Amino acid sequence: MEAFVLGNATLDVICYPVDDVPRHDSITFQRSIVSPGGCGSNVAIGLASLGVPAGLAATIGDDDAALLLETYWDKVGLDWRYVRRIPGDHTGVSVGLVDTDLQPRFVHTSGANAWLDSSALDLKGICELGCRSLHVAGFFVLPGLLKDPFAASLAEAKIAGLEISLDVVQTPRMDDPSYLWACLPYVDFFFCNLSEAKRLSGIDDPEIAGRFFRDRGAGAVCVKLGNNGCMLDSDDFRGIVPAEVVDVVDTTGAGDAFAAGFVAARLAGMQVEDACKAGNAAGARVVSSLGAISAWFQES
Repeated sequence: MEAFVLGNATLDVICYPVDDVPRHDSITFQRSIVSPGGCGSNVAIGLASLGVPAGLAATIGDDDAALLLETYWDKVGLDWRYVRRIPGDHTGVSVGLVDTDLQPRFVHTSGANAWLDSSALDLKGICELGCRSLHVAGFFVLPGLLKDPFAASLAEAKIAGLEISLDVVQTPRMDDPSYLWACLPYVDFFFCNLSEAKRLSGIDDPEIAGRFFRDRGAGAVCVKLGNNGCMLDSDDFRGIVPAEVVDVVDTTGAGDAFAAGFVAARLAGMQVEDACKAGNAAGARVVSSLGAISAWFQES
């Protein structure tokens, strides 16, 4: 195991196109896909698909949805020994409504994800397996990480020599970013999109927002800018890293793919700017298909 992902896992139901949801009338759509989702699962599947020996820590339900997730994890050779089934609970579900502008809106239930906390991070175990990288996916949608001293766990991970990256997901819990501020001094690479950056910092300029997060301890910051690539603020490079031009089908999972591509590149020895280019390329690959992971199961 070279990379370890701690994050949420869900069953995704993606529907396209859905521009409006009326109060009483039924709606129709052209296409749908049912597959594993959740930031943690998405990143882990992306890493495994890119050839990185990867592990996942997550909490899922004791239901049929969990079986589907496990089947996909086995397909890509993901090590999911640290995934826990919660008896009597259900796997989290996200229903994504993708509009004609190719932007998803989600109706979500956390389900068993609420049980994930820092106890899932077995540092001794993963380090003995050879792990060199830890990625925390969907930080603000994991209430268990906001209730215990997760920053202390990240401090231990740093002492253990792991390179740490952390990504967030937009949620009302972001209105209290104190939990994140406690963690950032132990995070080598902080990822967010521009909307998330503005909500956390109150700043809509990605370069100024990047400096804001670095001032709070992050080693480097990647503010994802969609088809404009990302803004990187690091010791070695500060500026825009452009994205590839592709035909976009669905932006669901683009940020998770960016994280997978970035982490894979770092494990391969790439510098941070080149890792961002690899992250942009992975994101471009995923947005070419409906759903967050479909592209990983197609020949590139």
